Amino acid sequence: MSYTKGLQEVGDGLYAYLQPDGGWGWSNAGLVVDGERTLLIDTLFDLALTEEMLRTMRDAVPAAARIDTLVNTHANGDHCYGNQLLGDARIVASERTAEEMSELPPAAMAALVEQAPKMGELGAFFLDCFGRFDFTGIEPTLPGETFNGELVLHVGERELRLIEVGPAHTRGDTLVHVPGDRVLYSGDILFANAHPIAWAGPVSNWMDACDRILAMDVEVIVPGHGPLAGREDVRELKAYFEYLYAQARLRHAEGMTPLQAARSISLDRWADWGESERLVVNLANIFGELSGEHQPVNALAAFEQMAAHARSI
Repeated sequence: MSYTKGLQEVGDGLYAYLQPDGGWGWSNAGLVVDGERTLLIDTLFDLALTEEMLRTMRDAVPAAARIDTLVNTHANGDHCYGNQLLGDARIVASERTAEEMSELPPAAMAALVEQAPKMGELGAFFLDCFGRFDFTGIEPTLPGETFNGELVLHVGERELRLIEVGPAHTRGDTLVHVPGDRVLYSGDILFANAHPIAWAGPVSNWMDACDRILAMDVEVIVPGHGPLAGREDVRELKAYFEYLYAQARLRHAEGMTPLQAARSISLDRWADWGESERLVVNLANIFGELSGEHQPVNALAAFEQMAAHARSI
């Protein structure tokens, strides 16, 4: 299928909403329909983008005029800042996702965008990532229902399995599996054709999440970012992490910092993946695990490191 903006049908009553180029903030979402029942998987980074998506869905799928249930796959704003436009829907997320969603409110992002021109190299990098989004007027709308582990939902006669696999990308990452149709909405457990970023980790958990996907009978995967994918993309992501671990062990033993390590590593067959500045955050996460002192990365420190690495690419 072509990677173009908008709604694509990935199964009978199953849709993906794609936002090329899939880089910072340009996330995907999903729609599941059975008769008059509907479920939306994720909202977008701001209200205008989310409203455009909902309008596109309503125009193509009349049942989408009313969304019954919204599932947020994780806490990053590009997957939940549009929630307020679904105020009448049942909103579901993992408990850890719901907790994390309150930690970086849209008002804080709006303030950072406003201050960025005064923040030098870091501010310029931040604007390059997020300056095209409008964070004003967004009211945080949190899930009213949470779960731990797994939860089964039904959309009409169709069964959906929500499977919590975090902490990995974030603390509460959730897969949405539609087993009867062999379709998976992965959230940001899969970035297709782009470097992932391990805000939470450990990365070993993320590799385990890849194994869980590979054990499923799935044919189409709607990634959190990037074009529609399949099992081969999950295998490639796991191989990427295995490569980083091997390279990180050598450089950690030599006493390198994550930034020094990122600058010294060849990206090998992943050199054409987007957002390569994220490499330094993934290495910092792996270094913490190798030291036995793993902690989720500090977002501000991570952006400072990524800005410094981007300058050297």
